Amino acid sequence: MNPIIHHSYKAMENGRTVEELLRSLGYSKSLINRIKLTDNGLLIHGEKVYTTHHMQPGERLEVTLPQEPSSEHIVPTPMSLSILYEDEDLMVINKAANVPIHPSQGNFSNSLANGLAWYFEQKQQTFVFRAINRLDRDTTGLLIVAKNALSSCILSDMVKKRQIHRTYLAAVNGNLSDQPEGTIDVPIARLPGSTIARIPDPVHGESAVTHYRLLSYQSGTDTSLLEIRLETGRTHQIRVHMKYIGHPLYGDFLYNPDYRFLNRQSLHSWKLSFLHPVTRDPMEFTADIPEDMQQFFHCT
Repeated sequence: MNPIIHHSYKAMENGRTVEELLRSLGYSKSLINRIKLTDNGLLIHGEKVYTTHHMQPGERLEVTLPQEPSSEHIVPTPMSLSILYEDEDLMVINKAANVPIHPSQGNFSNSLANGLAWYFEQKQQTFVFRAINRLDRDTTGLLIVAKNALSSCILSDMVKKRQIHRTYLAAVNGNLSDQPEGTIDVPIARLPGSTIARIPDPVHGESAVTHYRLLSYQSGTDTSLLEIRLETGRTHQIRVHMKYIGHPLYGDFLYNPDYRFLNRQSLHSWKLSFLHPVTRDPMEFTADIPEDMQQFFHCT
């Protein structure tokens, strides 16, 4: 059983309703409706209040988040997890290569969700899987998981508002020394007839913006190591954009199946920075370079 999560908010002005206060703090309408159905979900001075209550200065609203059953159809599977941070609201995980995020056909029990289900089962806690930023199966590095409905609401909204800052490392084919910094602003769409592949599509695609900076170049392998920042978060954005400018990632089975240096796409979610969804404290994380990508840090 999960511990019951409470939050407390003090009214700072006359007349604001409970719902207006909660919405300003990032609560979604659906979460507020669920809290209204929770025993003692909304209390002031120990008395139940409605979301239409107009709060007065000095009143303190006590909020209890609803308890939730575990996610269905996620089989708990023992798995080695690299958890860099955890509190009652979120986790930051350094995901390994060859680990899909969600269970799917052919990956019913070997996803990150399965490993987290086992982790929380050992703690005798319920588990609802809420991955905030998605990584491809073969991409390593930092991933945020929300542990309750409130942090999920706020973090998801932060993603939409581009308030979660992500930096990747990518090893690409070719020399970018003549253009060591750049921005790729090319819309991306689904490849017609495919459920997976994406293509640059300036006419029908969704806006996609990628910024890159050259860190080093290896002449022996003709490889550029790049620091990449995403302004948007389209599916396969880095992979598609780097191929578009003629410098594809290695080991990318869809866009450049070149396995000379490693057997998965040469992409690592390296750094994350954001404000904690509840405390608003600044948070920064860096994931160690995976062993198979360390070879690209040796300049020749």
